[in-house]
Amino acid sequence: MLRAMSVSKPAHDVLNPTPDYLAFWRERHVCTLTTPRPDGTPHVVPVGVTYDPEAGLARVISNKHSKKVRNVLEAPGGAARVAVCQMEGRRWATLEGRAVVRSDEASVAEAVARYAERYGRTPSPNPDRVVLEITLDRAMGRA
Repeated sequence: MLRAMSVSKPAHDVLNPTPDYLAFWRERHVCTLTTPRPDGTPHVVPVGVTYDPEAGLARVISNKHSKKVRNVLEAPGGAARVAVCQMEGRRWATLEGRAVVRSDEASVAEAVARYAERYGRTPSPNPDRVVLEITLDRAMGRA
């Protein structure tokens, strides 16, 4: 006999996450980024993500020519509703918000430094690097 499982999506405060939720976002995990294509269908790719609850931001570094960057730039007003997610075993976490593309040196340097801290390696220099900066408004998961 199969039993239906109740699957709830516990909400977290984006700016004040629980210690366990924040610790999970500081561990080294490959994440996914979901952006909307111009036709509205989801585009999901593996990425590295950093979470900055003090600023209410998540950041993804990328090449300015990537499809994920084009999807954000082609969204109305150059900002797209996106989600980043990570999982390990029964633990999972999702952050949602509006992404914009930043190409200024300070924003890119901040994102690279945070990436290096989380993932334990500094990405090689890339003159085409930009950052998807996600202003967060929703967090959920089980960490």
